[in-house]
Amino acid sequence: MTNLQFISILVLSPLAQGIIKKIKAQCQGRVGPGIFQPYYDLARLFKKDMVIPRTASWIFHAAPYVVFSSVLAASMLVPVFSAEGSIFRTGDVIAIIYTLAIGRFFMALGGLDAGTAFGGEGSSREMTVAILVEPSMMLAIFTAAVASGSTSLAVIARSGSVFYSPAHALALAAFFVAVIAETGRVPVDNPDTHLELTMIHEGMLLEYSGKYLALMEWAHYMKQMLLFTLAADLFFPFGMAGAGSGFGAAEAFGYYAVKIFMLCAGVAFAESTRAKMRFFQLPSLLGAAFVLSALSIITFIMTGK
Repeated sequence: MTNLQFISILVLSPLAQGIIKKIKAQCQGRVGPGIFQPYYDLARLFKKDMVIPRTASWIFHAAPYVVFSSVLAASMLVPVFSAEGSIFRTGDVIAIIYTLAIGRFFMALGGLDAGTAFGGEGSSREMTVAILVEPSMMLAIFTAAVASGSTSLAVIARSGSVFYSPAHALALAAFFVAVIAETGRVPVDNPDTHLELTMIHEGMLLEYSGKYLALMEWAHYMKQMLLFTLAADLFFPFGMAGAGSGFGAAEAFGYYAVKIFMLCAGVAFAESTRAKMRFFQLPSLLGAAFVLSALSIITFIMTGK
């Protein structure tokens, strides 16, 4: 059963999106949609017919399946509430990050293949942000990896003892900014807009509809949940279940739910208190995240904690 923990990410990722939207609405003085609204949206999209651009090639048709499959494959390598499964022995954080990069690459290709100006603009911006985000994310991950002596997520999650040092606080701050950028949230991107001058992620999806759009949106929800789970495994590795009884797994899942809820609340609060940045200002924000991640690993090397 421990090898099937990725089902939690598959099933609960739309719920996490709904919680973020609900908390944002409450912070802004609105009622907002229900927390189950993303499920209704996905069900509605799966029932709709698709409109395919005349210029689309096989890349446009393959991109939704590749994006969804890459996120699902990465989710299989991430411990959710227990690190005891045999599959997690291959769960290297570097492999997970670059498995997600495969999906990003095909999403950008799908946006370009449609042949529209907005798709090309979104794809170009997405790859630019990716180049700026990946170094800071990798350095933040290396801080936790060096502390535990391994890049295996299972080993990092089991060694939850000294993850409250200045080095890890800096790495967590850098990783949080990277997650904001990776998931296309304010201040890097605005997931609720279709304005051509501000959108990045939405620009690549403008020509998708029906089942293809549902797969893309579901993959986006899963990627967000996966990165939250990765943050929980790297920086809050407590409450993980051992090889014990089902009660231990239920308790560990409760810890996991609390950690994910806190991360959702943090993202919602950050979005509600910040404005969307102009695109040419993003290097300063993501550069600051890189500096924080570099300082985190330097601090750990100098202090040993």
